[in-house]
Amino acid sequence: MGLRTGALPDFPWDSLAPFAATARKHPGGLVDLSVGTPVDPTPDIVREALAAATDSPGYPTTHGTAALREAVVDWFARTRGVPGLDPGAVLPTMGSKELVATLPAWLGLGPDDAVVFPEPSYPTYDVGAVLAGATPVPADDGGLAALRERRDVRLVWLNSPGNPDGRVLSVGQLAEIVAAAREVGALVVSDECYAELPWAPRWVEGGVPSVLDPRVTGGDPTGVLAVYSLSKRSNLAGYRAAFVAGDPAVVAGLLEARKHAGMIVPGPVQAAMTVALGDDEHVAVQRERYAVRRELLAGAFEGAGYAVDGSEAGLYLWVRPEGRQDSLRTVADLAAQGILVAPGSFYTRGASEHVRVALTALDVRVREAAQRLLGA
Repeated sequence: MGLRTGALPDFPWDSLAPFAATARKHPGGLVDLSVGTPVDPTPDIVREALAAATDSPGYPTTHGTAALREAVVDWFARTRGVPGLDPGAVLPTMGSKELVATLPAWLGLGPDDAVVFPEPSYPTYDVGAVLAGATPVPADDGGLAALRERRDVRLVWLNSPGNPDGRVLSVGQLAEIVAAAREVGALVVSDECYAELPWAPRWVEGGVPSVLDPRVTGGDPTGVLAVYSLSKRSNLAGYRAAFVAGDPAVVAGLLEARKHAGMIVPGPVQAAMTVALGDDEHVAVQRERYAVRRELLAGAFEGAGYAVDGSEAGLYLWVRPEGRQDSLRTVADLAAQGILVAPGSFYTRGASEHVRVALTALDVRVREAAQRLLGA
């Protein structure tokens, strides 16, 4: 008896090793823009909160402290246009990826059930469906066609802003998807971990909408969840700090199951999350860092003959050469310049002309990449 790993794709990042080796041979060294792992310091205010909570001899609560859940509620009201969220319908998770990968299984989905997810998208939505034995269904329309044409859709993943393409779903689009899902009894879960990194003027001015926005749900979160991670906005990837919130009944079921499984965010991390969610200043500082890097890299790619598509929000540029070619060819071209990026084929089941360029390199390395692209 074995795990379902035989049905899983190879871990995509392992295939970048030859390109990384090529890039390292560049006289100026490797500029790694492939993986979106934060490189800037964790804010002092968060580190101090973690340190103050390190005397933690007892078991933490799976549901999260009352202070943490209230901080999530306040954050939703203050920054996401979602007032009045039920603190009981908030659940901390050990990063968002573990929830994405396991949610179909927690929900009891299996061979008779379909899991819809964006195309292109982060591969873990697909992996979670496979691990549960459900049918993965990629969709480029938010799942609307699948919801209207199939009878087996039980879970619809949204990712807005999207990884890798930075696509943002409007209030109207979100409301249409939620309404269609409610008609067939499917759960809508929106992964919104890049929501505090808007770039297109409409999202800077109006904010990236949440699936829990009352304009989307009609003020009723039934059948809807939002997932959020502090990894990017607070440089807390190493803390594994995230949460899910929304439908009280679904959250209660997840809480009960996770109690049995011992899936608990460490107490000191919960304390750090509470402080991080209450402080908007460090988020603004980090956003400005990424804005500077984004402007420099976008200008350099465009100046070197590439097009930047979408990329309205989030941590990446979705880039393609003006001449049509497969994304792996572009990865090789850039590796020869000492720049490592991720091929678009990591995020789609078919071929792709795009590559994903992360903004998560130190300023000096971003400037080096820009100079190489422009031949300076």
